[in-house]
Amino acid sequence: MSDTFLDKLTEVEFRFQELEAALGRAESLSNPKEYAKLAKERSSLEELVTCFRAWRKTKDEIANNKPLLEDSDPAVREMAREEQDTLEANYTRLESELQRLLVPKDPLDDKNVLLEIRAGTGGDEASLFVADLYRMYTRYAETHGWRLETMSASPTGLGGFKEVISLIEGKGAYSRLKFEGGVHRVQRVPATEASGRIHTSAVTVAVLPEADEVDVHIDEKDLRIDVFRSSGPGGQSVNTTDSAVRITHLPTNLVVSCQDEKSQHKNKAKGLKILRARLLERARDEQQAAISASRRSMVGSGDRSERIRTYNFPQSRLTDHRINLTVYTLDRALDGEIDAIVDALNSFHQAEALKSQSEVLSGSGE
Repeated sequence: MSDTFLDKLTEVEFRFQELEAALGRAESLSNPKEYAKLAKERSSLEELVTCFRAWRKTKDEIANNKPLLEDSDPAVREMAREEQDTLEANYTRLESELQRLLVPKDPLDDKNVLLEIRAGTGGDEASLFVADLYRMYTRYAETHGWRLETMSASPTGLGGFKEVISLIEGKGAYSRLKFEGGVHRVQRVPATEASGRIHTSAVTVAVLPEADEVDVHIDEKDLRIDVFRSSGPGGQSVNTTDSAVRITHLPTNLVVSCQDEKSQHKNKAKGLKILRARLLERARDEQQAAISASRRSMVGSGDRSERIRTYNFPQSRLTDHRINLTVYTLDRALDGEIDAIVDALNSFHQAEALKSQSEVLSGSGE
């Protein structure tokens, strides 16, 4: 382990000790908000510090065991060799765990999710696949005990959607879904295709962390709010009051419309939730662009060629092109069984983060 790595761990342990001492002081105990803040930070460091202490103890035990490997008694030497093998295996495991734990956690992992699914190229077939993906993510949310609320939907007359925006609330929602964003390509024979020809269509998915008011402040003077009468597919009247709301954020020209609720107040509240999430994502994208100008947008243009995943119905095949993973259980995946794919994506990004972390912390000597 490099000196830089060791210095970082020592620094974290020192901060952990500071927090433990602060939590025991009277001023912290008498201030619930301050106490909760300190306790949360301590909890976030506890696993890393516990692992570091176990690693350090194991390192000392290896050093203390080495003289016994040269003992004059063969039985003692044999026992020492067995002990050394166990200690060294444990040392390697703990060092790998330390590297993993040192990778900065995404501060947005515990956020709820705004999930936006939109039809891209492919006309009616793309709209129908929006409905399929909406069902897939709804089932996935149910299996994890998350709550899904439809914020906005634009249905078509064929059972599909031009777009669906949902709020998914639950522990770990963003951490599990954040790599779902991108172009999802579908290959299948449409029900209306008499010749049996396979069509290729595309749907875009955007996964946005829900933004709290403290994350994104919106000034009322920066908003233009228009109300209009809600309407269903084909112009069918949904209600006869001006309850639908269109919110324009003037500084960025972002526009959000909501008409699902009969109450204008509820539609406005939902619209502001969506707007905050989009503004937070915009701020994050701008920050990332400053770090790396080559970062591409999450959903691109919605063109078929920009796909992250392909759903091939004739072969019952699902392929994630980012990690070259293919499964032949498409029906189960569309029924919400995508944990294996989500796990593989998380593992891949974890490995990439570890690689970057090692490069940053690399140094000479142990």
